[in-house]
Amino acid sequence: MKVVAFNGSPRNDGNTYEAIKIVTNELESQGIEVEIIQVGNKKINGCTACNACFKNRNERCIIDDEVNEWIQKMKESDGIILGSPVHFSAISATMKAFLDRAFYVADANKSLFRHKVGASVVAVRRSGGVPTYNQLNNYIQYTEMLMPSSNYWNVIYGLKPGQVIEDEEGVQIMRVLGKNMAWLMKLIEFGKDKIEEPEFEKKRYTNFIK
Repeated sequence: MKVVAFNGSPRNDGNTYEAIKIVTNELESQGIEVEIIQVGNKKINGCTACNACFKNRNERCIIDDEVNEWIQKMKESDGIILGSPVHFSAISATMKAFLDRAFYVADANKSLFRHKVGASVVAVRRSGGVPTYNQLNNYIQYTEMLMPSSNYWNVIYGLKPGQVIEDEEGVQIMRVLGKNMAWLMKLIEFGKDKIEEPEFEKKRYTNFIK
């Protein structure tokens, strides 16, 4: 089994990375392969609403950059971790640009990430952690992914790089998340040939204008 984790921080080794590592250390200790991808310091354009992904349905965004490679890594994985710092009580801009495009492509191609295990983690100095956590979870819930929980919201606190390690409760939250994520992934793997997967339903799109 494999998990791919995305670090939405501009800093390679900042607190978001540390939060992801606490989770992935638990996964690796249980024999699950992990790859961490740095997103936050890349130049990623946002979605242009061209709908080419729905026209082509080739599992690619028409903007030809690293996002297409990352989409395939997500498709091939068993689990996905989304990590972001907090910028004005929200996801970092580059991370959001990536997620908007990746999950829209997934939606255009019969929900590429459906029934994969997905988890969100957030590193914050003081406020805005839970709104950012909820924003990340919106992507996971949009595509029928399965979400493990921890013993509190997945937010860890610190300012300087590495300072989150001093947040004992935050460290425990990430550690418990890693254990529960590994357990859920194993349950899914164990049950694949024993329990029939729910049939995929094509999404219906409606608005409220009569």
